[in-house]
Amino acid sequence: MGKRLLLAFAVLLSSTACAKKACEAPAILPQPMLEGPTVKEPRRLLPVGGYTLTVSWAPEHCASRMTNPRDQIQCDGAVSKFGFVLHGLWPDGEGALWPQYCTPTRLVPEKVIREQLCTTPSVQLIQHEWEKHGTCMAKTPDEYFAKGRALFAALRFPEMEGFAGKTVTAAAFGNAFAAANEGMQPDQLRLKVSGDGWLEEVMVCLDKRFERATCPAIKRGAAPDQIIRIR
Repeated sequence: MGKRLLLAFAVLLSSTACAKKACEAPAILPQPMLEGPTVKEPRRLLPVGGYTLTVSWAPEHCASRMTNPRDQIQCDGAVSKFGFVLHGLWPDGEGALWPQYCTPTRLVPEKVIREQLCTTPSVQLIQHEWEKHGTCMAKTPDEYFAKGRALFAALRFPEMEGFAGKTVTAAAFGNAFAAANEGMQPDQLRLKVSGDGWLEEVMVCLDKRFERATCPAIKRGAAPDQIIRIR
């Protein structure tokens, strides 16, 4: 635990789930804080209708966060050390709302954080994901994050260098993302784009068995003809 861990990953985005060159876990991790439900984000106990696997494009996330202490592991340096990272695995409801903050809980153990950190490189985000989403679908943080890592590891990504600095339609990028994953259809994912058109996240829709599924109409993302930019 006290030693620095250096985990090497493959560089090619088209053949690896973790789109990054290397992940260095600090010897001393920041202490996470309990969050819990609030007036704006209340506890909701609702039936699960499916799941969403959300991956974030780290270069966009880090574009304005290079000096933010919360994002230091992911964003420290001139450029992000990461490509796509796992934002979270979320239970969806059967309608417009979803379950959240289902069970009061404690801090995620450091051992579990370290196991997750090279997939979700933010200690506080790991804590947040467990409290808000994980407590609605797993008995322990270890069980929840292991499921998310397995689904993330199964993903493949398009060659992102070919998109960097260019503008494309959301449909064109969605088609490329789907094509990188055998059997995936473009309507099984949706894109989250910033207000000024930058790609932020890709959300993959899953059914109750964690198999890919057509995204419900209520789950909207970027319009197919929307022009997006990718860092």
